[in-house]
Amino acid sequence: MRSSFILVVPMLIASAAAHAEPPKVAVFDLEMIDTSLQGEVNGAQADEQARLTRPGEQVRKELAESGKFRVLDIAPVNAAAHGSNLQACGGCDVKLAGEIGADIAITGVVQKVSNLILNINLYLRDVHTGQLIAAGSADMRGNTDESWSRATGYLIRNRLLAPNYGAPSAR
Repeated sequence: MRSSFILVVPMLIASAAAHAEPPKVAVFDLEMIDTSLQGEVNGAQADEQARLTRPGEQVRKELAESGKFRVLDIAPVNAAAHGSNLQACGGCDVKLAGEIGADIAITGVVQKVSNLILNINLYLRDVHTGQLIAAGSADMRGNTDESWSRATGYLIRNRLLAPNYGAPSAR
């Protein structure tokens, strides 16, 4: 999946440069897939549930500051997004992003194998076609605020905002 950023996004930067306005993006909060023994025994943990909103906030903040994207407020569709499984809802992420006028929907999932082995996956979809534009993954070692923030930062710096990467063309 990591190669999809390398192959797809650079091709789109040239067409993005031709447009005056950066693409509008809806960044949704991440979801959790917990296959750990702790998750099976204890269920959802309050600290992890709180932590799921932070990567989305971090992505929104850093993309907005970059100027490469116009980050939209997801408040009008946030309740519906939290009530859906955005990774398996048959395109509801694209529908919700379209309702607020986005060109790109960014969703993500944290996969937890144990408190020591986790990863973050981000997915970018073209709202107009529903097609996957790019996806990326970062592994984490440790289930802490710091590890989640560092993994999210890695994806932002080295995938979403890295040189030779850029925004898909605005519609």
